[in-house]
Amino acid sequence: MLSYRQQRLATLYNRHEGETCVLVCNGPSLNQMNLSFLKRETVIGLNKIFLGFKKFNFYPRYWVGVNRKVIEQSFQEIRALNCVKFISEHNSQGLIPEDALTYLLNTHNPKQRFSTDLTQGLHEGWTVTYAALQVAYFLGFHKVIIIGMDHKFSYTGKPNEAQKMQGNDPNHFAPGYFANGQAWDNPDIENSENSYRLAKEFFEQDGRQIIDATLGGHCTIFEKNHYQTLFKID
Repeated sequence: MLSYRQQRLATLYNRHEGETCVLVCNGPSLNQMNLSFLKRETVIGLNKIFLGFKKFNFYPRYWVGVNRKVIEQSFQEIRALNCVKFISEHNSQGLIPEDALTYLLNTHNPKQRFSTDLTQGLHEGWTVTYAALQVAYFLGFHKVIIIGMDHKFSYTGKPNEAQKMQGNDPNHFAPGYFANGQAWDNPDIENSENSYRLAKEFFEQDGRQIIDATLGGHCTIFEKNHYQTLFKID
């Protein structure tokens, strides 16, 4: 029998069956794009995307966060988000309670490497983008268009190593994203790409599609297309 939490999640299954969503990552390339089209789309935002709401003039329908440092640094802003939120229960450490808009997910011991059923957990996959692709799959989206996934980082040290950002953040759309001594974790490009390959496999075997429309993005896993072509922007 499903728990109450699982029953809540189950009501969201396939609510967007056959539809398209835009997954907005947090890379600097967002600053070079005309994002006016996002007002017309169903958007899934990630991590500290709220730092760009005024600048980019859009608001997401959904938000996904699984990184402990992001949640620790921004739990008040996350709690204030007026959209449906999917958050790692393990990494939220009680900072964000479940409510009408907030769904806490098991990311500590998921049953599958790519979860098609959020009631059974979600795999973090070394990148919140991978977590969001599992959310999009569960919600039933047929096509996911990714923007802002630059997949290029400036850092020193080993993958996954905890660091403190000195000065402005060169890796995200906002200079203050991780800045002036804030803690962050080095990216793990190899494991992230392995996760993306698995997501691509699951989407395509179900006749679904992931398109990478990041402006100048360095990821080579997904089909590429230009956002202006996809969204008919002059």
